[in-house]
Amino acid sequence: MPTPARTLIRGVRVFDGARVLERADVLVEGDKITATATATAHDRARPVDVEIDGSGRTLLPGLIDAHTHTFDGSLAAALRHGVTTELDMFCLPANLRRQRALAAARDDVADLRSSGVLATAPGGHPSPLMSLMADGFGDAVGPFDTISRPEDAPAFVAARVREGSDYLKIVIDDGSTAGGPLPVLGADTAAALVAAARDAGLRTIAHAATAGEAATALAAGVDGLAHAWWAGGAGAPPTEELAAQAAARGVFVVSTLSYAEASGAGRPDRGDYAAEVVAALAAAGVPLLAGTDATPFAPLHGEGMHRELELLTAAGLTPAQALHAATAAPARHFGLHDRGRIAPGLRADLLLVDGDPTRDITAVRDIADVWRRGVRQAR
Repeated sequence: MPTPARTLIRGVRVFDGARVLERADVLVEGDKITATATATAHDRARPVDVEIDGSGRTLLPGLIDAHTHTFDGSLAAALRHGVTTELDMFCLPANLRRQRALAAARDDVADLRSSGVLATAPGGHPSPLMSLMADGFGDAVGPFDTISRPEDAPAFVAARVREGSDYLKIVIDDGSTAGGPLPVLGADTAAALVAAARDAGLRTIAHAATAGEAATALAAGVDGLAHAWWAGGAGAPPTEELAAQAAARGVFVVSTLSYAEASGAGRPDRGDYAAEVVAALAAAGVPLLAGTDATPFAPLHGEGMHRELELLTAAGLTPAQALHAATAAPARHFGLHDRGRIAPGLRADLLLVDGDPTRDITAVRDIADVWRRGVRQAR
């Protein structure tokens, strides 16, 4: 068996997913990070195949977009922008099989995890959107399973397991923020889905557009929310109260501020509601995950993540906190223990940028190199 190629990135600033090392040498051998600043002098002295000068640059874990919708071309676009893993939040079986096969076979596209078919009421969100997209995306859209009764939850979850879903997404959205009423899952059905998913070993993440729907999702026991909600709703708990509940239960929230910006959601007369929710969640200590809700339209795959990081800092996070939300945090909360950090033994999904995005988040756009599973991408 041939010896794996060795790459040395010398004298680079490292953001390891949580902290900054101002100057370090990072060794990559094959598809793994083999040493960082703790490498021995003997190990550093061994011949390398590629040496890269890291002066004035920052090495980051590959970015993880914690909310996307993946179609043909999405994974390639993501990787060009330093997003090495996408967490898809709704993918029909034929499309999911195609995207999984692509990610497994090639290193010039981002890796993929997916909820597969989400759980929603018959005719509920996103059914109207799917019918609008049908002409342009062929087998990527079309009819899909729905659920209306708590007693159907075990069978619904079992079907997702058979299709290879990595986690379960549950939709709690009555359509009030999108211009019209839609059928919506009852609280008892949502709770039954969470219980069935837990029995099957799946994490649960809920789509909730309003504070009231977020409260229903928290009461159902979900592990995470797919959005920072962008509206209140009559009788809904105050944002600070919901944030405290989420923090107490260890529930994570995916930010999707770039979606709120692109769609106009979360911008009532009093200001940018979704950004205020993110600020309250951060203040309460809720784990925040950077996600874009990228589609083939807007936000765009890859590019949307750069904008998401900028919006997170505008909402009050430090650049380092925003980068943590796009690396180590989604890896931890979605059980991706082999990535999201820079440490020996982890896979070499890496992003090298000019400048220091831990001080100026816009530097993450100045991409010098991307590695996916140790393979350096053509620039």
